[in-house]
Amino acid sequence: MSGTTTVGSEEFAHLIDPLRPELLAHCYRMLGSVHDAEDQVQETLIRAWRSYADFEGRASLRTWLYRIATNTCLRALENRSRRPLPSGLGSPGEYPEEPLAQPGGDIPWLQPVPDELIGTHPADPASIVAARSGVRLALIAALQYLPPRQRAVLILRDVMRWRAAEVAELLGTTTTAVNSMLQRARIQLSEAAPAADDIQEPAGSQQRKLLDQYAAAFENADGAALTALLSRDAVFEMPPQPMWFAGRDQIGRFVTAQVLRKPGEFKMIRVSANCQPGFAAYRRDRDGRYLAHGVQVLTVGVAGITHVVAFNQPELLAIFSLPPELPDDWD
Repeated sequence: MSGTTTVGSEEFAHLIDPLRPELLAHCYRMLGSVHDAEDQVQETLIRAWRSYADFEGRASLRTWLYRIATNTCLRALENRSRRPLPSGLGSPGEYPEEPLAQPGGDIPWLQPVPDELIGTHPADPASIVAARSGVRLALIAALQYLPPRQRAVLILRDVMRWRAAEVAELLGTTTTAVNSMLQRARIQLSEAAPAADDIQEPAGSQQRKLLDQYAAAFENADGAALTALLSRDAVFEMPPQPMWFAGRDQIGRFVTAQVLRKPGEFKMIRVSANCQPGFAAYRRDRDGRYLAHGVQVLTVGVAGITHVVAFNQPELLAIFSLPPELPDDWD
């Protein structure tokens, strides 16, 4: 590292470590990928370490790091396509019992983020609620529709609550331009996900009961029970499979015919991702072992489960610090 820094590596780490989770959340909002976000946080901290001698305290350390992180993410997005969910690529499937198409292996799909990685208590207490809503999966998916600079403006203004002048300074533009980008971003976001931030969750005890019933339905291969937990206009999607289904009846037909075939095939482990409830799914193989299958992120409303994104990508379980095979004594 540069020899011009005025603090040692341990002192620097002590200064920035409390901010690492929210920096990861910020980069994740920008990029839609945990792996990409971790790379850009690391790049941010390297750049900050090298230039710390020039940090004169004209802004807070937190603001300074966010500026570096935003710019590293913008550079990373220059040659990357957006990360979608299947529902962002086409219309829902019409024939739930028919064989599914081959997964879209070449698509860089959106990823969930474990709550443990991003924390739930930002440094600024006033931003806790905004920060939690700012990582919900529907919003992250909708942000993918925005050009990178509009994405940055909307995140900094509406999630982080920065002033327009601060965002303008970061982007090297004018306050008028920032306000214009924000207006366009809000319009496009509302068109991409009109209900992204309109979630009314049931009481904690009701939600826990519903989630227990959902896990039991999967583990008991009870398609009827699972269908009964869904809202009338629920959505079920499962990247990397491009097909997705909308509506309680269609989803019920699909899971009954093609997913929940026999009791004991799945074991469901509770996780929390994107400040939403979820499950790590393990599926039994021919030898009776339960192997990593994917991560499901649920949106729960007062009318039932409104959205299930079943990321059927076994490698994602490592992000949640879960093993590739479930031990026999797992509780």
